[in-house]
Amino acid sequence: MFYLFIIIMIAFVYVLTRFCLLKKEIKNTTRQLHDFNVNKTAKKIDINYNDSHFEELAKEINNQIELTKQAEAVKRSTENELKQAISHISHDIRTPMTSILGYIQFLESDEINPELKKEYIKTIKNSAGRLKILLEDFFELSIIEQADYPLKVERVRLNDLIVGSLFGFYEEFNRRKIEPEIRIPDKDIMMMIDPSAVKRVVENLVVNAIRYSTGNVAIRLEKFEASVQLRVSNTVDKLNEQDVNQMFDRFYKADQTRTGKGTGLGLPIAKSLMEKMNGSIYAKLENNQITITCEWRL
Repeated sequence: MFYLFIIIMIAFVYVLTRFCLLKKEIKNTTRQLHDFNVNKTAKKIDINYNDSHFEELAKEINNQIELTKQAEAVKRSTENELKQAISHISHDIRTPMTSILGYIQFLESDEINPELKKEYIKTIKNSAGRLKILLEDFFELSIIEQADYPLKVERVRLNDLIVGSLFGFYEEFNRRKIEPEIRIPDKDIMMMIDPSAVKRVVENLVVNAIRYSTGNVAIRLEKFEASVQLRVSNTVDKLNEQDVNQMFDRFYKADQTRTGKGTGLGLPIAKSLMEKMNGSIYAKLENNQITITCEWRL
């Protein structure tokens, strides 16, 4: 009986010790979580108690802390992007609006002659047209970036779709005196895609190439074993790697003057559409030539 009593007492002391240590560790963990929640510290949970179940709990808490940090980082990044977007669109709206209001004041004067009046009206129309394009592009991008943006996917011959999209630029190429190098294979390239989305991507890339090309424009469609690539290339001037890395950012313009011909939304729209179609888009600068590649995995 004596030995049994000793064994029971040892077991009791062991259990009590474990309980006290566990209670102490819980208090320590609670304190660490409190410090983290009130932003007193950003470190993860440390434990000193050797227990597999408690270690697993601490591991899951630390995983949650890491997810919280990542969510906060994404939130900060999104907020910064939103602030930049608001700043950029405010600037781009203010410029044509200032021009419109200024020339309207000129028109209100009784001293201007009919010829000058006609010139002012033309300037107002141009500014209003630029403002209309900006608002339409911004609205389109906001719709595309919604999670439930609808895609109408169907089986399409990509060759014909791209050729058809390029026909609309015939006059523009002629006006700019650009003879594009176009290589579209005759062999059918059948794809499950949204035709209107692909057409919009092609149009945006070609408009960008024509607008900023300092010479040649090349358009190539090629099918590989694991992917299909559409590459639009054009010679450029005063473009660097930083421009290439940021050219798909909303409102980014390489000249940084915010007074260029475009809205700075064409390439971001193309990127969003490609991502919606589970494709990718990227740019490469080499020997004063920029190549933008759209890639669909097979």
